[in-house]
Amino acid sequence: MLTLTAIIRAKPGHENTVRDALLAVGDYVRANEPDTISFFVGQDPADPCLFMTHERFTDRDAMDRHNNGAGSKGFFAAAGSLLDGEVTVVIANEIFAR
Repeated sequence: MLTLTAIIRAKPGHENTVRDALLAVGDYVRANEPDTISFFVGQDPADPCLFMTHERFTDRDAMDRHNNGAGSKGFFAAAGSLLDGEVTVVIANEIFAR
């Protein structure tokens, strides 16, 4: 199992648009990506501009299909210019899950 965690910061005033774009990715994943095992999105209650995703994939090919697919491309088309800085991404081999 391969995981990807992304830390995403919206520019102030654009957090709702970024949130909606992330939710659209989730909808796309649910309908089109059987090898994406899970796709979680969180928003910091103390800092609504700060988001995180935690994504689980069957393997590297599944992750690459997700990252290069319509859902991810749609997110960056809708929200890319509204992000405050670079997206921080950590990719890891999952060593424990509950």
